[in-house]
Amino acid sequence: MNKTLVAGALALTLAGCASQQPAPPFTLTLAHINDTHSHFDPSDARLTLDHKAVFTRLGGHPRLLSHVNELRRQAEEAEQPLLFVHGGDAWQGTGYFTLNQGAMNADVLSRMQLDAMALGNHEFDIDNQRLAAFIQGVNFPVLAANLDASHDPDLKGLENLKPYVLYAFDGHEKERVDSVKDAGKRPVVAVMGLVLEDMPDMAAHTGNLRFEREVDSAQRTVRALREQGVKQIVAVTHLGLERDQRLAREVNGIDVIVGGHSHSLLGQFSNLGWADGAPYARQFTNPDGRGITCVVQAGQFAQAMGQVSVTFTPDGRVSRCEGGNTLLSDNVFYRDIRRGEQHRLNEQQTQRLKAEIASQPNIAMVAEDPALRAHIDKQYLPALNRAYGEVIGHLPQALKHVRLPVDGSGSQIAPLVAASQLYWANTPEVLAVTGRRADFALVAAGSVRNSLEPGALKEGHVGLELLPFANPISLVSLTGRQVAGLLLETINASLPADAHTGKFPYAAGLRYTFNETSKGRGYLDRIEFLSQGHWQRIEPDTRYQVVLNSYHASGNDGWSTFFDSQQAFTDRLDLAFTNGKLTAFPVARLSKVNGGGVQVHYINQPLNCQDQAVRCNTDARAFIDYVRERRPMLTALPESGVTLKRL
Repeated sequence: MNKTLVAGALALTLAGCASQQPAPPFTLTLAHINDTHSHFDPSDARLTLDHKAVFTRLGGHPRLLSHVNELRRQAEEAEQPLLFVHGGDAWQGTGYFTLNQGAMNADVLSRMQLDAMALGNHEFDIDNQRLAAFIQGVNFPVLAANLDASHDPDLKGLENLKPYVLYAFDGHEKERVDSVKDAGKRPVVAVMGLVLEDMPDMAAHTGNLRFEREVDSAQRTVRALREQGVKQIVAVTHLGLERDQRLAREVNGIDVIVGGHSHSLLGQFSNLGWADGAPYARQFTNPDGRGITCVVQAGQFAQAMGQVSVTFTPDGRVSRCEGGNTLLSDNVFYRDIRRGEQHRLNEQQTQRLKAEIASQPNIAMVAEDPALRAHIDKQYLPALNRAYGEVIGHLPQALKHVRLPVDGSGSQIAPLVAASQLYWANTPEVLAVTGRRADFALVAAGSVRNSLEPGALKEGHVGLELLPFANPISLVSLTGRQVAGLLLETINASLPADAHTGKFPYAAGLRYTFNETSKGRGYLDRIEFLSQGHWQRIEPDTRYQVVLNSYHASGNDGWSTFFDSQQAFTDRLDLAFTNGKLTAFPVARLSKVNGGGVQVHYINQPLNCQDQAVRCNTDARAFIDYVRERRPMLTALPESGVTLKRL
């Protein structure tokens, strides 16, 4: 037989065998961040390294960019697919946002070359016109499959606001495609977005938007993607860890959920002196008993980046999902939070710490991207420095803010915010306007945005960072029975694992004890208010004058008792400055608008916080006046008024 023919036949046989070999498994890497909240600069942090407390700085967007660029380099070298996504809440958090109103977020995030971002609740903090400018201004898709914007004049028709996007991969090379057909034989990954179905209860400005149920919308979107032939589906969500896990259990076909909203730093971090989080890349079985969904989230404030590697079977099911969160550290360390040059560790101590960090799986020293650092310093930092204003007091030591009390220790700042509002409402200047003395103050934990570090406290630290929402202070009456109902509804809603704990109530002039009787439920053992220096029991049918910010006075964020009590009529007063003069704006009643948002009906002139002559930030003004006049050396109050007894 002709040897050439034999060789040719053998080659054909081998080629035929090779063509029958199964395709290699598809593996995708997801780099992810969430709840960055305008933390473009690094955050101060305390770590335990080499059995000692050390202080450094973590994260910031230039450091995030350096880290993700290294992951991109590794993916290119290994010819592996990679996507970089954001789980929402890029807005709010620092003075950068207050000064730039989303424009800086669009600028900086676009320089980071994200592949997709979910809408967070804080993206709705200004108005839909400003949100539309942000969505149109970024160079990556903004996703929300369960958002109907067809009736909203600002967001309807935006090309960059999508339910999902498709990426086709050839090794590490990726391309946005309109359909599976356009991808040819290349593997396709769909990235879909999900936003909070109860957004109108959490966000002040949702306009005419409609928010559909998360589970129903997710399943409908997955079904549509599967019908197109998409095998790999990633959901980028801003729902919180508890709802992400529910989504994984109740929806068939989502392979990975990259979440946000609950600020959950998943993984074990006790090796660094931090609390351990829930497991990273925990897998849940879908209702069909076959599919697996992997759930991840990466903490808060641009301090960490998550990296998850997912391998799929040929029919698109998850066969492996693993990874972790990495805290991104500076390479300069101090032994004192004040970070003076005298506190800086010497070279020998620093080298020992660097070796310790190199041995840990969940922290890495990462240099900032020099170009992005220089851009922020030139374009935005000078205005930020100018805006911080005068020194109003000093902190001898750090004051910590935590939303939910843990092991009997709660926020040190929220009680001070409540105390400032109670103090301010009862000053002669305010009493002359309201004619009413406040009995006690209530503050939701989510109203307070950060902890405070030792050193000088400036006006800008309060108005731009601590209380950045520029909320008017409200004075409204509730019965003792309604006060108890409010405490029960907000505490019970905050207790489940990884619940949205921004609802949790702190107080001044009021104290309570709550006993948990079963997981996530309990009862109030004691409610008392301070009257003429003595604690007295709250009486069910007595009316009390309560001071709080107007956002929660309208029943937003699950403080529903306030909305329920003001639907027919109310004695509420909202307080703001008009042309520099403190003015009371009487409220007639509250109602719900289409989509579920709350509308405040004023008796006379409505309060328009967008008016140039109006300053609504009386919540920040109250704290500034309180520190300057009563607490120039700012320390924690002797007691928080909150006793939370957990099982």
